[in-house]
Amino acid sequence: MWYNTKVTEQVGIAYPIFQGPFGGRLSSAELVAAVSNAGGLGGYGAYTLTPQEIITIDQEIKALTDKPYNINLWVSDTDATNGAVSETTYEQVKALFRPYFDEANVPFPEKPAPFKSRFENQVQVILDIRPKVFSFVFGIPSADILEQCRKLGIITAGAATTLDEAIALENAGVDLIVASGFEAGGHRPSFLSSTESSFTGTFVLLQLIREKVKIPVIAAGGIANGKGIAAALTLGADAAQVGTAFLATDESNALPVHKQMLFSDAAKYTTLSKAFTGRLGRGLANRITRETGNENAYLPFPLQSTFMSSLRSAAVQQQKWDMVYFWGGQIAPILKHTKATILMQTLIEEASACFNDLKV
Repeated sequence: MWYNTKVTEQVGIAYPIFQGPFGGRLSSAELVAAVSNAGGLGGYGAYTLTPQEIITIDQEIKALTDKPYNINLWVSDTDATNGAVSETTYEQVKALFRPYFDEANVPFPEKPAPFKSRFENQVQVILDIRPKVFSFVFGIPSADILEQCRKLGIITAGAATTLDEAIALENAGVDLIVASGFEAGGHRPSFLSSTESSFTGTFVLLQLIREKVKIPVIAAGGIANGKGIAAALTLGADAAQVGTAFLATDESNALPVHKQMLFSDAAKYTTLSKAFTGRLGRGLANRITRETGNENAYLPFPLQSTFMSSLRSAAVQQQKWDMVYFWGGQIAPILKHTKATILMQTLIEEASACFNDLKV
């Protein structure tokens, strides 16, 4: 059957369908459990969480499902040199964004304090709680971490936005590769070169990787229905990852207005921007993305997120939606389902129908 792949066998799931692990507290234990209980692999993006928060979330997930699930971290969680930012850069960003803070009547934030990476402490928790799958973006964990995962029976999955990154992941001994195409919502998780060089579409990237890499590949980006899953598997993927479609479901932790926007005409217009976090990511185009572009100076990640947080809070409170960046992929205009279980059922039925048609 179409759903019996190397990934389903390796991970111990019924269907080769991964739920995208959303960062920024957009994930939820309920969504993870809904997907895993339906036979896929639920995923939780934990890069903003403290070690204790990861432990708590893991306990919540385990209380809702006894099936495999994935916890995701960011290997590189800061671009700031020594965690800080220069006064010159701060003044440039200050001049660029002051009109928006003034309009929202928000006190202008002081220069963000230096940021200290949390990855090492977070990954220690992963080794302690032992999720079935530990996925990561923006780099490759150390050889020691990967070896500990192997010894503990934790399957590792790394994101690649280019063929070179996929080869690097395989050479490092990672178990699975998530081929993250240009269409995907959220951040572009490049790590070998600039994000601007990672603009390859999912199905091209998948075929490039499949030709050169032996380990299983998960196609991610621009997949929101069973036809997309069938296309990915036909082109050599061992599983498909669905992000935006699950983000729009009732079970995700996205704001209600975020979900409404994903089902609105606004979802037809996505863009890549650094304006809200300092790293390039895809979301629904808004006034700030249009007016600031990507040629301007921004604070390095995650200091730009810290800098923008008070403006975002005020914009949400004042319903100035054109100042809020709602994450979403290019596939958003075809979304139909608001319940994760129904979405999973539909994905399975549609993919099955596609493969049955091929047999005729």
